[in-house]
Amino acid sequence: MQRPNHDPESHITDLAAFIQASPSPYHAVAIVSERLQRLGFIAIEETSPWPQEPGRYFLRRGGALVAWASADGADPRNGFRIIGAHTDSPNLRLRPRPDHRSAGMAQLGVEIYGGVLLNSWFDRDLGLSGRISLINSDGSTETRLLHVNEPLLRVPQLAIHLDRSVTADGLRLDPQRHLQPVWSSMPDSVPGFREWLAQQLAVPASSISAWDLMTHDLTPPARLGVDGSMFASGRLDNLLSCHAGLVALESSSVEDFTSVPVLCLFDHEEVGSGTASGAAGQLLPAALERICLAAGLTRDDWFASLAASMCVSADGAHATHPNWPERHEPDHQVFLDAGPVLKWNANARYGTDAPGAAHMLALAEKYEIPMQAFVSRNDMPCGSTIGPITSAQLGIPTIDIGVAQLSMHSARELTGVIDPARFSTLLAAFLTVPRTLGKR
Repeated sequence: MQRPNHDPESHITDLAAFIQASPSPYHAVAIVSERLQRLGFIAIEETSPWPQEPGRYFLRRGGALVAWASADGADPRNGFRIIGAHTDSPNLRLRPRPDHRSAGMAQLGVEIYGGVLLNSWFDRDLGLSGRISLINSDGSTETRLLHVNEPLLRVPQLAIHLDRSVTADGLRLDPQRHLQPVWSSMPDSVPGFREWLAQQLAVPASSISAWDLMTHDLTPPARLGVDGSMFASGRLDNLLSCHAGLVALESSSVEDFTSVPVLCLFDHEEVGSGTASGAAGQLLPAALERICLAAGLTRDDWFASLAASMCVSADGAHATHPNWPERHEPDHQVFLDAGPVLKWNANARYGTDAPGAAHMLALAEKYEIPMQAFVSRNDMPCGSTIGPITSAQLGIPTIDIGVAQLSMHSARELTGVIDPARFSTLLAAFLTVPRTLGKR
């Protein structure tokens, strides 16, 4: 494999555009689908017969996507090389009946989705995005995407004059009462939310059946710092990894594939993955088995294929915080732009083990990519990823790895400008370089 030309400057520009166009998981998979189709990937439906001829395909299920290339020498008998990431991010999501009034203002009721860093959502101009299900006059249903990138909503913070204790005691929030955004100071002059939504879609309000809608910060991605060495954006966790996996697949030469390369972008990782489009569901296992069946493999061949497979769980890693270094394991400090981060946990909150780590470290050395290691303190709880879930579901060795960032789960997160491109180069190598390690 030739080293992909993942120039940090062009990569970060492309990443910014990708994130800006992906305010929701549904928009993220729409953008990925468009880019894959430009490469010749063919969209298929799960309800249709699986294509028997080798080729490049992808399928979508809600906010999730699976893409693979079984042509050009890529044979499922040689196993799969899977890059897994997730399209969802913590945010505020609209309730089924969101209209609310308080203190002479119109508000929209929201539910907290995932492990939101709540204070980061205060005093930000927020837009709305997601999907809406409609019932047509003939009784059929359809789903449309919505992306309103305008300042519709805001969660105003309480003035310090009314909470003098906040400086000494910190901000204490009631998630039920304090996170509801305002959207008009003249509630009698604005339509209800369903009527407003009907205007945006140019449909009768009666045709709107349900929605999966969420807020997003309108501040665009930006280079940051006196030297422009940092990159700030919402949804870096985990659109950065989705983008890195996509670019890795885009930049890999078809003649380099021996195993079948797979890009799997799951939804609902931030709430445990236990959905039809999450990593704990059957989306990936069913897709892999159908790829094997279409290639004429037996069920025994299918299990042998899994035994020859590997997976990378691509997700953000915690950089050591300069203002709270004591919250990090002192012998495993992690820095922005010091290389992708292998994530370890003795209690299997991450999927990394020694043979898998050795394979990734060998690839990194081959392509001159620096690497780091993250381990939580013994007195701090450790987060988790799709890694252990995927590994348990399929019995596939899984390596947890990602790019270091600060402010994880904030409305706006921070990373470096060099490591995203390095990460994509490493993932491209993972897809194409055969595994040379012995038995696990």
